[in-house]
Parts: sequence; C-alpha cells; structure tokens
Amino acid sequence: MDIFQRIAAYQAESNSLVWNGTFKDYIELLAKDPSPAMTAHARVYEMIESYGVEEVNGRKRYKFFEQEIFGLDRAVEKLVEEYFHSAARRLDVRKRILLLMGPVSGGKSTLVTLLKRGLEKFSRTEKGAVYAISGCPMHEDPLHLVPHELRPEVENAFNVRIEGNLCPVCQMKLKTQYGGDIEKVAVERVLLSEEGRIGIGTFSPSDPKSQDIADLTGSIDFSTITEYGSESDPRAYRFDGELNKANRGLMEFQEMLKCDEKFLWNLLSLTQEGNFKAGRFALISADELIIAHTNESEYKAFIANKKNEALQSRMIVMPIPYNLKVSQEEKIYAKLIGQSDMSHVHIAPHALRSAAIFSILTRLKETKKQGVDLVKKMRLYDGEEVEGYKDADLKELQNEFLEEGMSGVDPRYVINRISSALIKQDLHCMGALDILRAIKDGLDQHASITKEERERYLNFISIARKEYDELAKKEVQKAFVYSFEESARTLFENYLDNIEAFCNWTKIRDPLTDEEMDPDERLMRSIEEQIGISENAKKAFREEILIRISAYSRKGKKFEYNHHDRLREAIEKKLFTDLKDIVKITTSTKTPDENQLKRINEVSKRLIDEHGYCPVCANELLRYVGSLLNR
Repeated sequence: MDIFQRIAAYQAESNSLVWNGTFKDYIELLAKDPSPAMTAHARVYEMIESYGVEEVNGRKRYKFFEQEIFGLDRAVEKLVEEYFHSAARRLDVRKRILLLMGPVSGGKSTLVTLLKRGLEKFSRTEKGAVYAISGCPMHEDPLHLVPHELRPEVENAFNVRIEGNLCPVCQMKLKTQYGGDIEKVAVERVLLSEEGRIGIGTFSPSDPKSQDIADLTGSIDFSTITEYGSESDPRAYRFDGELNKANRGLMEFQEMLKCDEKFLWNLLSLTQEGNFKAGRFALISADELIIAHTNESEYKAFIANKKNEALQSRMIVMPIPYNLKVSQEEKIYAKLIGQSDMSHVHIAPHALRSAAIFSILTRLKETKKQGVDLVKKMRLYDGEEVEGYKDADLKELQNEFLEEGMSGVDPRYVINRISSALIKQDLHCMGALDILRAIKDGLDQHASITKEERERYLNFISIARKEYDELAKKEVQKAFVYSFEESARTLFENYLDNIEAFCNWTKIRDPLTDEEMDPDERLMRSIEEQIGISENAKKAFREEILIRISAYSRKGKKFEYNHHDRLREAIEKKLFTDLKDIVKITTSTKTPDENQLKRINEVSKRLIDEHGYCPVCANELLRYVGSLLNR
C-alpha cells in the first residue's frame, strides 16, 4: 500500500465535494432534491437507514450498529423507532433531549461515538449533503434567509419546511455585506466534523466553579468591545459554544446529570422552542439533536429532585442495559482484545465464551417461571433450543424484568482481568481456565462487590467451568469421532436399517448368517438416549428421520448422518461413549505407544486445522479432557 497515494486520493475526494454558490443556486439545487433541507434529527435517521435494515424474527436489525454494538438489538430497535424515526417525522419527541441511561461500560458512549462518526461520513455523501451560509459561525441553514411572510409559498413550492431565524452574525452580514439582497448571499457545502467543530459538538462537565456557561453558548470578545462599542454587536461576540457549533447536527452531553444546574437551563428553551439565549441577543435558533448519557443511580437522584421536573419532562430516557447474550459478549471481548497490542496472543477456542458465560450469569435475574434456572435462561436468551420451551416462553422471560441487564459484571472488569493475566504470566496462548482463574483472583480486589455478591460470583465461575468442561469434551469428542469416521458411518447405517425395519414392521437380514431378525431395539435406544429422546418420543423421532431420507432421495441426494443435527449429535455421543476408554488411555498415557501416538497426533492436527487451536492449547485440551474422563 502506498500511503501517500491513498492520502492524495482522499484529499482529491474531499476537494471534489467542495461546492460554492449563491442562495439562488442553492434554491435551484433544492428544486431537484429537497433532502439537503432535512432537519438534524432526520439526517441522523437517514444516515442509520442508509446502512440497511433487515427483519429477523419480527424485529428490525439496523446494520449501522452491527460492527461495534453487540447484543443490544432490542434497545437499539427501540431507540431508532421510538426516538430517531419519530423525530425525523417532526413528531414532538424531537423537542426532547435523548438521555441514554444504563450501567457503566454498557455501550452508551460507543453508541454516541458511532452516531458522530456516522454523521461525518454521511455528510460526505450526496444524500447527506449539508449546505450553510458561508462564513456563518453556526453553519446556518440558508433557508433562514427567506422572509417569514414568504415561507408558506416557498415550503409548498419546494416541499420543504423552514423553521428558525437568522443568527445575529448573518443578520448583520445580510444588511452590511449584501445590502439586503438575499439572492446574492454566498452558500457553501460543509462537511460535518467533530474535530473541525462543524455540526458536531461535545460538552463535558468539569469543576462548576471554573466552568463557564460560555462553553455552551459562546462569549463576549472583550478585545473587540472598544472597536465595535457594544456587547450586543455580533462582531464583538464569539459564537463558539458547543450549542453554536453543533447546529445542524448533534451535540453529545457527557455525564449530563453530573453537570451544574445552570448549564441545564439553556436546554429547556432549546429543546422545546428550538432556540437558546446567548449574550445580549434575541433568542438564537438551533437545529440539533442533544444526546446525553448517565448511569442509573445519578438518574434516580435527578428525578427525585422536584426542581428538575421541567427538564425531566423534556427528556426521552432510553435504557441501555448490558448485553444478555453469551455469543455477543464473546464478540465484545474479541473486539477489545483486538484493539490492544496483545492481539498476537492466541486465545484458545471457548476461552472467551467461558468468560462470557460468567458475565451473563451475573446480569440475569432469577425467573419465577417453573423449571427455568439461570443456565436454561442464558441458553434461551442466546437463541439456543432448550427442550420443552418455545419462542413464547422466551418473550415471557424477556418481559418479566424491565430492569434486567442493568446490573452485574461489566465487560471492562473481564477485559482488565484478561489483560492482567496476559501481562503477568507472559502467555503465548490463553485458555478458558486461565481466564476463569484470573476473574476469580480479581474478585478479592473488586471493591464494589459485597460478600454475598462475591459468593454468588464464585458460584457462577464454577458453573462457567462446568459449561467449559462440556464444551471441551464435545470438542475432543468431535475430533476423535472424525478420526474414527468409518466407525461413525457404520453405526449410522446400522441405525437406519433398524429404524426402517421398525417403522415398516419388517425384519432385518443378518449380513453374515442371512437369517431374519427383529430390529435391534437396544442399539436404537442406546443412540437415541444420548440426546434425551424418551420412550414415548422414539417412534416420532424415527419417523422424522425416514421422512428426511425420503426427501433427500426425491432430490437424488444421499442422506448422511451429519444432515440431521440431532442425529449427528446422537451418533457422535454414542461413538464417543464407546471410545471413552480409548480416549482416556490415549490422552493420559505419559509414554504412549506408536498406535496411541498416531491417534493423538491425528486428533491434535484436526483440532489445529479445523477448530482454531494452536499446538499449545490443543495439547492442553487433550490432557484436560483425559483428566476429566479419568475422574
């Protein structure tokens, strides 16, 4: 890659986006496409939509969030539909501050950062183009130049809506520079940029004694007072507050409820009327989305204070809980590790899953639904099939606790423990047991958890360990079964012969003696019991397999045992059970013979080539599973 060539290409692309013209040119542009006149809220929604939306199980999934936000599909859908979509259609929710409320490290800041970066990119596209009056410190909408009396006609003619008034700077320039000739006012295309303070602002509270309201609304430029003679002259005022600079886009209000009250009063008028007070000027119009975030305890303290009722009524509170899906939690850890300088360390398969199981268990609440423990609930939430439970049961569980996911272990704690173990032990490969041990060791240093919570968490670590034990055994089981693939195929063919005879009320013929025999019920049940098929359900299961065989046959295809997930699992488990003694001997023998060594190498190679293990963790897995089977 030629870095300078790429930089030159990027600069050329940016230069191609430059547009300068007059207000007359801008009006001609709007006649072809009114989208540049959209509101800030509509721009955010259109940006999200532009990445694509898909419907999965009746729920909308927005692809814009997929690369960074994991396991928050329900929260994101609610956020987009109930706030952004409604606000984009000019419903009253656009006159509200969007407050993301949730536990630490739950994804609130990541979500806001995504929106900011997304807006920057969207403003570089044709659909997301933003045009402003040239030289305006607030990148003002050129349509504000249209006199109020003429606005209804312009709105009907160009299919636009005009809201707001010219800022003090543009009012003065229109009189002094353009002599009131609106047609000649210069208009330019602007690219939204947080770094350039164009359409994206960020306000972070600091010491209330030293922080000034000017950080939000701008301030008087005392060096020019003597020149212009008045504090109400726009040329003697710096329109450089975050509310000024975020106009036409988005302003992030970090940790909003930590902020001194005087900073929040400005938001009352801005949210409800679309304007704010600055200096000795009339109300200044602003079209921007205010998005803030806070944690639950601060929010509860805020709403408990009666003085905050006016501001509270102007907020839309969106809960952003922790992720509650094991598979998505794995992705969070993988992303965070991938962003570090430790990405060269090999993480063994299922290591992050073990940590994720622990984390999710700490966040789930015990259900009152009979027969559902936390492990079953965890599996249902992650989309796994749990015998005896349907989609209706899952929805019932999800609606049982509105506050589920608002507490528990945060991803940062787990990543901190993984990081600590990586650095201290100088590991080249990290397995599930290393991670669980690191998490356990860290509980003693965790200042914010009580003794009771610590006991619960230790229990969850034990459960995560048991879950990993099962995963480890299955992994070795698969590798061994494939090394004995001929045996698996023979067992499968034998099973099919027997169930066909059973379902058709016929006998089977012994290939050696040629005598007719009844189907081998003992063999069939020994396979079916591996996956919990009851005596009452065996007939239906066998008939289902025959129907599947018939369907494959009609298509001219051969039915293999791995074409049916449950049957494949049953065959593998049965064969593994039969091979257990071989596995025990092979994996635990200190000085294996030539035949045993060959089998170890075959299984190890399969683990490395097909299951993502490295030589270190493959050997550790084999030794560990050998010890489990010998217990």
